[in-house]
Amino acid sequence: MSEARILIAEDDDELRELVVRGLREEGFQVQASASATGVRELAERMPPDAIVIDIGLPDADGRDLCQALRADGLTAPVLFLTARDALPDRLSGFAAGGDDYLVKPFSFAELVARLRAQLRRGVSGNRTTAGLVVNPTTHAAGFGHATAVLTPTEFRLLSLLVACHGDTVRRRQLIQAGWPHGAVVHDNTLDAYIARLRRKLRTLPGAPPITTVHGVGYTIQ
Repeated sequence: MSEARILIAEDDDELRELVVRGLREEGFQVQASASATGVRELAERMPPDAIVIDIGLPDADGRDLCQALRADGLTAPVLFLTARDALPDRLSGFAAGGDDYLVKPFSFAELVARLRAQLRRGVSGNRTTAGLVVNPTTHAAGFGHATAVLTPTEFRLLSLLVACHGDTVRRRQLIQAGWPHGAVVHDNTLDAYIARLRRKLRTLPGAPPITTVHGVGYTIQ
């Protein structure tokens, strides 16, 4: 565990430097970036064993970054750092694919303890994806050389489907990922968004379609 690879997404220069230095002193291999774009590039070059993500990044919401990394096939545990501690914020982080949540200001010792706990039960690395690429900074989906621009809700729904490709994603899971906690979302609203996503995916030649699993939810194979 002491050689575990940790990736940090934090735009506060002083905090980022403190966390990086502290984790290295604890024996971890650490890479860090101040942007979502930089983190995705680092994750592609060296898949991490765990990721620490600040929700308030300058080029993307950290939750969107997490969803994009999950859609890329990354299965490493994700710990969110944020100054927002309201229940809806925490629930939205978990719905986006996060595994743990630490509110600023925080104890460095607690950060280390939470990371080690996640590493003990987490699974790191990548898995094969559906070939679709989602971009958290532009809210776009790409397949091959073609791209389609998505709304934020479409981005969140598609990211979850791609991250779970091959598995059926239940309607309730999609609603939790796509809308804020407590939002009233009717079945026909979700269906309308899925229909819009299908139309956009048809503009990406060769992209896998969204399939309905009747009475359960949707899947991308």
